[in-house]
Amino acid sequence: MNGDTTEISAAERAGAENEGTAIETEAAEAEGQEDASAAKKPRSLAPLRMVFREAGKYPAQIGFALLSLVVTAAATLAIPWRFKVIIDDAFGGAAGPAEITQAFQYLLMIVLVLGFGTAARFYFVSWIGERVVADIRLRVQENLLRMSPGFYEKNSPKEISSRMTSDTAIIETVVGTTVSVALRNTLTGIGGIALLLYIAPTLTLGLLIGIPMVILPIVFFGRKIRAISRDSQDRVADVGAYVSEVLSAMKIVQSFGQETREAGRFSDVVERTFETARKRIILRSAMTSIVIVLIFGGITMAMWRGALAVSEGVISGGTIAAFVLTGGLVAGAMGSLTEVYGDLLRGAGAASRLAELLEAKPIIAAPERPESLPNPPRGSLSFRNITFRYPARPETPALRDFNLEIEPGETVAIVGPSGAGKSTLFQLTERFYDPQVGTIRLDGVPLTKADPADIRERMALVPQDGVLFSANARDNLRYGKWDASDEEIWDAARAANAEKFLRELPKGLDTYLGEGGAQLSGGQQQRVAIARALLRDAPILLLDEATSALDAESEQLVQQALDVLMKERTTLVIAHRLATVRAADRIIVLDNGEIAEQGTHVELSAAGGLYARLASLQFAANEAA
Repeated sequence: MNGDTTEISAAERAGAENEGTAIETEAAEAEGQEDASAAKKPRSLAPLRMVFREAGKYPAQIGFALLSLVVTAAATLAIPWRFKVIIDDAFGGAAGPAEITQAFQYLLMIVLVLGFGTAARFYFVSWIGERVVADIRLRVQENLLRMSPGFYEKNSPKEISSRMTSDTAIIETVVGTTVSVALRNTLTGIGGIALLLYIAPTLTLGLLIGIPMVILPIVFFGRKIRAISRDSQDRVADVGAYVSEVLSAMKIVQSFGQETREAGRFSDVVERTFETARKRIILRSAMTSIVIVLIFGGITMAMWRGALAVSEGVISGGTIAAFVLTGGLVAGAMGSLTEVYGDLLRGAGAASRLAELLEAKPIIAAPERPESLPNPPRGSLSFRNITFRYPARPETPALRDFNLEIEPGETVAIVGPSGAGKSTLFQLTERFYDPQVGTIRLDGVPLTKADPADIRERMALVPQDGVLFSANARDNLRYGKWDASDEEIWDAARAANAEKFLRELPKGLDTYLGEGGAQLSGGQQQRVAIARALLRDAPILLLDEATSALDAESEQLVQQALDVLMKERTTLVIAHRLATVRAADRIIVLDNGEIAEQGTHVELSAAGGLYARLASLQFAANEAA
């Protein structure tokens, strides 16, 4: 991009509710989002409601999963009871071989039921977990696609990508494993306590009295774990964002010999992540150890009393065996619930981060009743009294009291020094931002009253850096007109001087171009971007230094194609190389967000102003070269 990039990357644009009025800036919006984000930090498991709502869309699978849980919990508790019967009857000598065989057959049947029930439970809860994660990812991506480009100036795409991977992985674990384990252990614990009360009520009451002692440390440590769980996820996201940033700029890193420094920076990021995780692990370890000591200590005391009762003949050996086995199951279930609670807290932190993306509202959006643009399109543009400030620089207008009328079919070049407001004009034209003051009209319709999708459908953009996708050549070329035929694609490629190298690709249009079009040179990428814009066949063409990456020969051929194309379209051209805009119908010279001069190349050169000075410097430099 040109020098205006610094303006754009500073902040997201302000959103205008009514044309010609001042509007709230993105800076205030960002502060509000930060406050909201702080408020959303999980103080409970409430953020998981969003996850459970998604899971609620599949009642049949939930029903089967719950049925499997009940069956497996019942089978688990039936095993200690069968041991009681076997010990009292078989080992006590009261049963014959037939009764003993039958007792063990029942036990084997219970084991089979437990095995099949566990398999069914695993399938259904895993299915629900994967399906919920897929649905959340789809919903988040759908909402992200509605956000204006300015949203991603404030929210790093790399960090968002981390949320979409690491956070959803935690959600999958919570739904597909943790919740299932929690329900299973809850059912086992409740059922086990009921069985204990039936087997030995006096011993069981002693255990129940100690339950509050188990709950207290869970509540105490849980509050601390909740606060650090989200921080831990943020640090993990930092690692992913850093790796993506550095690897994507590896040529720069190595060119400037910064490998050692980047390794050090990465070490700092990893160590911060580890330190946060260590604090969380310490808290969870402390909570788990205290709870286990309390639970198993209580079980031990109960067994002690039970052993004395057996020696006194108050209860049978089978009863104390069943009590010990059931007590062990209950203790294990209760102890596991502390681990589960920690996982649920991590899931709540992940869910709150994803919920922020789901709840983000686009500032640029279609009005409730959008006004239709004239059909057929004319291609006229009108900028009246436009003043626009980027929120991060509210004291410096990027454009001030800007007025410009562009007629259908006219070619207008926008030139000026870096930071003059050239790229800002393109951003406003495509309604990625709204001005604080003034009105922009397309074919007589204010942009704020039209659907942004309809506005952009009438425009084709060629950016300074040809942006390509990780797809084949055909999909990159037809990105602006997905139903284009191969014949249309080749026509556009031919006009952009891209046909030759595209036909030489190993698989022609089906050749995969690599991430960001890495299989092509910079000039080839730009020609593909130009062909993509030509194929879109929009009434308004936006060229942002469209030929800057081409060599002299290719630039001449592409410029000839563009000259033919621009005769039938309204064209706005941003250019630093003034030789490329000599033939423009009008040249607008911007300086500090204002129109300093306008006219043809001949008129402006004769005027002796800013344009003439820039032109003389460039042409003199070219002649010297």
